[in-house]
Amino acid sequence: MTLTVYDTELPSRLLLGTAQYPSPAILTEAVEASGTSVVTVSLRREASGGKTGGQFWSHIRSLGVRVLPNTAGCHSVKEAVATAQMAREVFGTNWIKLEVIGNHDTLQPDVFGLVEAARLLAAEGFEVFPYTTEDLVVAEKLLEAGCQVLMPWCAPIGSAKGPLNIDALRALRGHFPAVPLIVDAGLGRPSHAAAVMELGFDAVLLNTAIAKAGDPVVMAGSFAKVVEAGWAAYHAGMLEPRDMAVPSTPVIGKAVFL
Repeated sequence: MTLTVYDTELPSRLLLGTAQYPSPAILTEAVEASGTSVVTVSLRREASGGKTGGQFWSHIRSLGVRVLPNTAGCHSVKEAVATAQMAREVFGTNWIKLEVIGNHDTLQPDVFGLVEAARLLAAEGFEVFPYTTEDLVVAEKLLEAGCQVLMPWCAPIGSAKGPLNIDALRALRGHFPAVPLIVDAGLGRPSHAAAVMELGFDAVLLNTAIAKAGDPVVMAGSFAKVVEAGWAAYHAGMLEPRDMAVPSTPVIGKAVFL
């Protein structure tokens, strides 16, 4: 089943970052192995790299996938909005993965600035993908600001810790059954991706767990498989844990010695 965001159907539920790969060739192979249809790109890398940045953008375009520009590294509303506006010019898309970082150590979003920036950008016609925490109230404010997608973290960026607050992630799914929810940040292993997909999330966005793997191409393929499996399992209806044992073999008709 496809993933629909902002009236766009995407064939894959795995979105990839494009940083930290050992080489452009391995990035290409990883994108192909993942089957992703969306990659996220930092405007800072494109703009600050000069000739090198231009080559990188040409390489991204050659992948044949949709680009989701991001405002990585922005620490204020003004900086994030200006970066988004420039990204729209450079990449030719209204999509923007909005990041407003509030803490240097954890890279935790400044959720107050995030909501404000989202409101400003939505008013300008941007289709905003906000990188946020798993906070339910913040999620409500982002939707009120015009966002149609939420991208909560499950752990700090690059930490590879996997989902730390299962109850909060489950609450998000329960409160917003019709809103596309994409886990962004904190996944380190395929089993982490399977876990959040089994909670009912619609997709995951990954970078470091694949880019820094011993074999990024194989890891990309592994994540692709579990993301689809987790999504299918959630929609197939999974058993809830039980406190007592329940026999899996029927006992009716069982032979009895008298």
